[in-house]
Parts: sequence; C-alpha cells; structure tokens
Amino acid sequence: MEQTAAIDAFSALAHDTRLRIFRLLVQRGPGGTPAMEIGRLLDIKPSTLSGHLAALKRAGLVSSERQHREIQYAPRLDAVNGLVRFLLEDCCGGDEGACSGIGLTGQGCKTA
Repeated sequence: MEQTAAIDAFSALAHDTRLRIFRLLVQRGPGGTPAMEIGRLLDIKPSTLSGHLAALKRAGLVSSERQHREIQYAPRLDAVNGLVRFLLEDCCGGDEGACSGIGLTGQGCKTA
C-alpha cells in the first residue's frame, strides 16, 4: 500500500462515527450489511450515514452492492490487511523475535 492511500484510510477512520460504522461492518463480516440496518444499529440518521459510508468507500475501506432496493456495505478486508502490512512493513528492523509481542511473527516482519 502506498503512503497516500494509507493516509486516506486513516483519515476516514479518524472520525468517531466512521470508526463505529467500520467496526460494525468488520464484526458482521464480508457478507455485507444493509445501509438502513447500519443506521438502525448505530442510531445514525440516513442523511448523515450516507456521507460517512461515502467517505469510507472513497478511502477504499468498504464496498457496496445494490440488492433490490437496498445497498449492502461490506468491509474490504484486503484494505485492512494492507493497512496493517503498511504499518508493520519494517517492524522491529526485521527481528522476528522482537515482533512476537504483536502476534504477527513471520507475517509482518521482514527477515534481515
């Protein structure tokens, strides 16, 4: 992931409501959740919700798919993985032993 894309993603998540929406979508999984249900579960007005979902979509963190009269939103887990890889790209200077504390030994660390 490029730094510009990471900044866009972190900017989108740096808002209380958008972070709540994204966490709900991740919790509910890749099958998607209807926009109206997201609003109901988080008590967000439809007009406000649409703006937040648009920001998350522009940042590449969620996808949307129309199903009949409803739009389903789902987390883009590949984007989340890309963010984690971006953050941990040079974790601990390549010392996999030092990375064990974050539970990503062999995944986020580069060998020296």
